[in-house]
Amino acid sequence: MTHGVSFAAAFRVWLRVAALSFGGPAGQIAVMHRIVLDEQKWISERRFLHALNYCMLLPGPEAQQLATYIGWLMHGIPGGLLAGGLFVLPGAVAIMALSLIYAAFGHVAVVAGLFFGLKPAVLAIVLAAVRRVAQRALRNNAMRGLAAAAFLAIFVFGVPFPVIIAGAFVIGWAGGRAGLPAFQGGGGHGGGKPGLTDAESRLGETLPAHAQPRLAQALRISGICLVLWLAPVAALWLGLGADNVFTRIAVFFSKMAVVTFGGAYAVLAYVAQEAVQHFHWLRPGEMLDGLGMAETTPGPLIMVLQFVGFMAAFRDPGSLNPLWAGALGGLLATWVTFAPCFLWIFLGAPFIEALRNSKSLNAGMSAITAAVVGVILNLAVWFAVHTIFRETVTVWRVDAPVLSSIDPASAVLAAAALLAVFRFKVGMIPALLACGAAGAVYFLAGFAG
Repeated sequence: MTHGVSFAAAFRVWLRVAALSFGGPAGQIAVMHRIVLDEQKWISERRFLHALNYCMLLPGPEAQQLATYIGWLMHGIPGGLLAGGLFVLPGAVAIMALSLIYAAFGHVAVVAGLFFGLKPAVLAIVLAAVRRVAQRALRNNAMRGLAAAAFLAIFVFGVPFPVIIAGAFVIGWAGGRAGLPAFQGGGGHGGGKPGLTDAESRLGETLPAHAQPRLAQALRISGICLVLWLAPVAALWLGLGADNVFTRIAVFFSKMAVVTFGGAYAVLAYVAQEAVQHFHWLRPGEMLDGLGMAETTPGPLIMVLQFVGFMAAFRDPGSLNPLWAGALGGLLATWVTFAPCFLWIFLGAPFIEALRNSKSLNAGMSAITAAVVGVILNLAVWFAVHTIFRETVTVWRVDAPVLSSIDPASAVLAAAALLAVFRFKVGMIPALLACGAAGAVYFLAGFAG
């Protein structure tokens, strides 16, 4: 390799990135930036932000896709598989272990109390994510207006995520083409300083041969990825029928991998709506339990989908042992969720690299980031309603809380978590651990009804 980074060295770097990637996409991208750019100097700041903007435009987890993109830039397809696969592996193992414990011992007081306490902390973390993304993305009134419109569209009118994201991109692209100042500038994660330049990076200023766009190669790679992704889905459909729980898991999460944009928190709003309200695979509180697991383990937050697949199959195991069925359901959900991520990168990255100087494309991506603020805010409101109140009533597509059903313990823990995170800048892991411990003590003391 002309850049002097061996595959073995890349393995060690990506394993370290995976082990330290806690706290949602913002924290994971910050860890990746520190290790890959500041320490290893693999690629320039400009390449990093361009790759990130493309990943934000894709459905699925942007941090995992960014790792795949950078791995591909450095070592081709084997490097992309290494980086993207290692990024997922620690979280997949951890969530599977926690799902087994949750299913087998979830009604034990200490376990139930632990997850009871995690919910308010998760609410505080999601609200902190809203603020972080808003501070980067909402640079002017046009971007703030896009965020407000996105929130109203999804919260009040139930507009599908893809429509919101596509609309934001079109508005941003048109604004960029027209040269409007409000739509100029980089993506939502960009900073003000130039950072490492192409010439200073180990990759250099020119693209390696494997990164050059070739239509025949792109079609061949996309065909292989499509077969690996969809062949299991087709086999389940033909072998077990459309109504089998495993077929439903495969089809639902495959669809989710295509239509969910805007990062992990935006994805979770769609999954919560479908898995809880449509399929009835799990209850609203259990969705928060799963997110608590994902927040406290390394890897992408979207790994919570493994927990959703686990619980879906656990509750409808057919002739299988429920725990074995749950494990298979979780692995199936993980496969069909992440297999498309490699397709998007291997197919699109060579062509995106050729568009690094497109102001219109970057403006469209910036508009998407602004709209995502509204989507995440919708998720935070949904979590708040289902965390602090025991009952809700549907008012014109909106889950409105029944005020008399407030849970005092959850309200107190939520207030404490918000104060700790926003006022005293307590880190995510300490906040989760403290709230989890408080919930366990609350249940063990017999205060829970």
